Amino acid sequence: MVDLQLENEYASQGFKCVCGIDEAGRGPLAGPVYAAAVILPEGCVIEGLDDSKKLSEKKREALFDVICERAVSFAVGSADEKEIDEINILNATFLAMKRAVEGLKERPDLCLVDGNREPHIAEDIKEVTVIKGDSKSMSIAAASVLAKVSRDRYMLALAKEYPEYEFQKHKGYGTKLHYEKIREYGISDIHRRSFLKKITGE
Repeated sequence: MVDLQLENEYASQGFKCVCGIDEAGRGPLAGPVYAAAVILPEGCVIEGLDDSKKLSEKKREALFDVICERAVSFAVGSADEKEIDEINILNATFLAMKRAVEGLKERPDLCLVDGNREPHIAEDIKEVTVIKGDSKSMSIAAASVLAKVSRDRYMLALAKEYPEYEFQKHKGYGTKLHYEKIREYGISDIHRRSFLKKITGE
């Protein structure tokens, strides 16, 4: 259940600015990986908020605006396909998280990070990993929605630039349709070549 238990727990320990972090787009074959960082005001409960994967696209879009209105601070960061190929998807995800935190108007003293790996954003920021955090923590769930919606919007924009791949239907994920389009039109400059070694032979 998404609530403020974790945020309240660390606030009671003396942390003054708790931030939630989550990513979107680690698995796709094309496009950037996104991350968001969100600081919610004390006691802020956003009705209907949940792990972004459990919400409909329409619900995520509606919550996106609510989160942006109510957050003390929020920011979105990304790492593109070339960075993913160069430093691998895990490090690129951490880079996107670092960029998101650096974009905040307020500097957090603690980050609640979805997953089980610390991104090591900065020495002066404590990091706490939370497995399935997007279904437990209000601020992580908020970050998951911002990251997912931001990435989906970017992929819809790419669909207009690269209509042959029909990104609007699969958002770059490795669906049957996407693989068919790659075989038909080849690998574009926005594909992650390191994810397509079986096709490229690299």
